[in-house]
Amino acid sequence: MRFVTSRQPSLNKTILIVDDEPDTAEMLGEMLRISGYNAIHACAGAQTLSLMLNHKPDGVILDVLLPDQSGIEVLKNIRRDPRLVQIPVILVSGSNAPADVQQGMQAGASAYLTKPVSFWDVKETVDRCLQAAAHKGRLSLLSE
Repeated sequence: MRFVTSRQPSLNKTILIVDDEPDTAEMLGEMLRISGYNAIHACAGAQTLSLMLNHKPDGVILDVLLPDQSGIEVLKNIRRDPRLVQIPVILVSGSNAPADVQQGMQAGASAYLTKPVSFWDVKETVDRCLQAAAHKGRLSLLSE
């Protein structure tokens, strides 16, 4: 696990990157830092739930292909846990096949990005997913 601090600490949002490829994780982390986010990195799906519970990230970027279990299974486990269910999860995959995208979205992904990802795709997707989660949280508070 690696912690990287934001260049703009006023934003104070943390994103968990789950990817077994060090170069990809570093690239995503740099994109997030430039965008003002903090980043935490996990190399395997098995670490994801415990890291999420311990560090309470504001969002997750999750690779579909991991060495120990599929990102889809990790996502399903996140969505089953009431403490984590509201956290946006962005799936990242090398496949843009409609069936793969559909499977990811049906499993509970907030968004699906296809590698290679651009800086703007990552920034806009993370921003949008966090804003949607915050809006949904405000709505649920109003309905209580």
